[in-house]
Amino acid sequence: MLIVDDLISLFNQLFQSSENTVLIAGDDEPIYLPADARHPHHRVVFAHGFYESALHEISHWCIAGKARRQLVDFGYWYEPDGRSAERQRQFEQVEVKPQALEWILSEACGRKFHVSTDNLDGDPDEVAAGIANFQQNVVHQAQKYLQQGLPPRAEVLKQALLDYYQRQPQFSAELFVLDRLRSSFC
Repeated sequence: MLIVDDLISLFNQLFQSSENTVLIAGDDEPIYLPADARHPHHRVVFAHGFYESALHEISHWCIAGKARRQLVDFGYWYEPDGRSAERQRQFEQVEVKPQALEWILSEACGRKFHVSTDNLDGDPDEVAAGIANFQQNVVHQAQKYLQQGLPPRAEVLKQALLDYYQRQPQFSAELFVLDRLRSSFC
């Protein structure tokens, strides 16, 4: 059984000292908060204690460069549900890399990954039309990461998760194909 406390503990063991960053279960929306006068550590805060939210927020953290890790939410904009088609495409461009990385980390844990366009209140026809392209982009990026290497912090975490959950034998590039991603889409 996968318990989010295990992920928190593992992440904090790996990165609290080396990266001055901790993973925290939040009560509301996810957010990244850099260290400040009141908090000595950078904080990756994920939503409502959800494992998937933790992996997603960790993925953003793994991709963010040093300068972005000094900014609240890495300096990214967020627009809630109901985005226009143009704003949705912009959102998806930013989300391809973190969702591909989240998929890889999910597989390392033995969890099912669900691609998310995060626009439930958007125009249903627009959302449906864009999902196939977004899924293909996520698959392509996951395969690219596996061929060319993950960002360094992501690689450290992936290996730790594979070891912790004893998933080395099950993990392979063959997991990251469009049919598997589409079959997990809800």
